[in-house]
Amino acid sequence: MSLLVPARIARAPLASFSAMGLVWGSFAAVLPDTKAMLGVTEAQLGLLMLAAPIAAVSAMLAAPHTGTLLGRLALPAATLAMAAAFLLPGLSPTLWVFALALAACGATTGTLDVLMNARVAVLENERGLHLMNLCHAVYSLSYAAAALGTGLARGAGWTPGMILVATGLTAGLIALAAFERDGAIRGLTRQNGAAHSALGLGPLIGGAIVMIAFLSENAAESWSALHIERTLGGSPTQGSLGPAVIAITMGLARLAGQGLIAHISPAKLLRGGALTAGLGAVIAASAVNPPMAYAGFIVMGLGASVIAPTAFSMVGRNAAPEARARAVARATLFGYFGYFFGPPTLGFIAGAFGLRAAFGFAALALLSVLILAPLMARRG
Repeated sequence: MSLLVPARIARAPLASFSAMGLVWGSFAAVLPDTKAMLGVTEAQLGLLMLAAPIAAVSAMLAAPHTGTLLGRLALPAATLAMAAAFLLPGLSPTLWVFALALAACGATTGTLDVLMNARVAVLENERGLHLMNLCHAVYSLSYAAAALGTGLARGAGWTPGMILVATGLTAGLIALAAFERDGAIRGLTRQNGAAHSALGLGPLIGGAIVMIAFLSENAAESWSALHIERTLGGSPTQGSLGPAVIAITMGLARLAGQGLIAHISPAKLLRGGALTAGLGAVIAASAVNPPMAYAGFIVMGLGASVIAPTAFSMVGRNAAPEARARAVARATLFGYFGYFFGPPTLGFIAGAFGLRAAFGFAALALLSVLILAPLMARRG
């Protein structure tokens, strides 16, 4: 099937995924300059970045009620709020202001993540189409475009503030495309008398798989620039290519996975993806020069690309129709512990043992998917 049909159906969440990829891709690629601007170590930066996950978890708990309250405006409003939040980190003059700015970024991103994944799950099951890989591919490609653009801007002497403001304004314009005439995300909250729609263990297992996937993605996305520049002696432009390489790989692989998932069982896809991503993390950890690190990121991206979208789709398809949006929202909450807590955790490991050890930890975490994938399949 042509990608035009699913792209047309998923237009609104695609805009949200694209905006999120832009702001986080730019943030990751400008991280070395942000670290220098703040004058902190890797461990201190990891501690500051904890503000994002703490705020995100609180916002994600409230996200189903937020989405129900906002109705069809939920996606565009959440996307616009996230874009506005990312105007702030590069303009923060002190550490505590930077932490507050990251808290705003985490809270708005957490809310949007729950809403857009839930919306995609509803569309998938209403239309009988696979849409999750496409939406996550757009996120990855937007992330890559932002990382590449940020690398060029850094080379031209742009400051973190200039880069993040430009990216935030662009994401704000994209938010306009997230509006739908009938875009309400039904089923986010439990209705009275719906005791039969208990979620069970499916969202917990699926969320654990997503958490591991996002932890490994962020190992490359958030710390690859520093790994190339600090550990391997690369230039700022070479450093910015790190997150761009993995994002491009993941975006193209997810586009391929849009058709692949119809021919391979989800459990096999999860196991194969975890093994491949783990191998890539080992290559990146043992790299002796930037090209070897890029090769590791490519292999890592190929494997990691299919894990989160496949797990999200499995959670949605295994849930009762009236509980589908809630199940995906719950899995998103569990899963994004990896997305948000991954960078600070890896920062602490990097501060204590070096960035090579951080990538090695990501490789070990991926092995647990080999146990979780069969458990998730049995939930179906």
